[in-house]
Amino acid sequence: MTAPMIRRGSLLTESALFAGRLFTHWRRQPTVPVQALLFPTFLLITYYLLVGESVMNVTGVDSLYGLVPTCAVAGAMFGALAASLSVRIEREYGLLGRLWTLPVHRYSALGGRLLAEAARTLVASALITAVGVGLGLRFKGGWLDLIVYLLIPVVVGVIFAAALIAIAVRTTKGAVLMWLVIPAISAVFASSGSPPPELLPSAVQPLIQFQPMAATIGAMRALAQGESAVGPIAVASLWAIALTAVILPLAARGYRAAAER
Repeated sequence: MTAPMIRRGSLLTESALFAGRLFTHWRRQPTVPVQALLFPTFLLITYYLLVGESVMNVTGVDSLYGLVPTCAVAGAMFGALAASLSVRIEREYGLLGRLWTLPVHRYSALGGRLLAEAARTLVASALITAVGVGLGLRFKGGWLDLIVYLLIPVVVGVIFAAALIAIAVRTTKGAVLMWLVIPAISAVFASSGSPPPELLPSAVQPLIQFQPMAATIGAMRALAQGESAVGPIAVASLWAIALTAVILPLAARGYRAAAER
């Protein structure tokens, strides 16, 4: 007699199940949602109260159109950092290896983690934008612009989470992750969100205008102001494709090596 065949679901279905496991964990221990939402919201309110009027006087444009996208992207990165620390703990306790032996698609657990990051970032970006609206932000684009606006931090969060996972499964020291987080967060705030690049020294402007986050924040800013965002979105998409092509295989190989070890 032959053993009965186990019916397996699709990679997306199984990834959604693993994402649900993370949602349950975050609900019981809400460190990741708090870090992804409260900190950037506090940063948005504080920064706007301190320098919002000054930026308005210098540029003639409400600083919220740059601050809200900046804080949404920063929130995606902070949440990804908190989530990546749990990956390192799961590896040390052997949970990755146990998940790897389950009769499911090999990378469904990794896919579920990235899917959970996408959902968390989408909700957090919507809430941060709602706070911005409460402070005076007026979204001038249409519904399609709003959808693209909210999806941009999701793409950034997923790529950044994959990069952190690629590092977390290879190191036993959580401090190593900060070597990636610090320059990434610095790149977010060194963009068109604050202050405008044209007000900075000419020697610094090229470094700010051609780094990945400049096009990302610029695209969200243009969408919020109801302007054409084709150029910034195209540049941001090229950066996203290039980074995904490099980071995702590294994360997949590192995850497999950590699970099999």
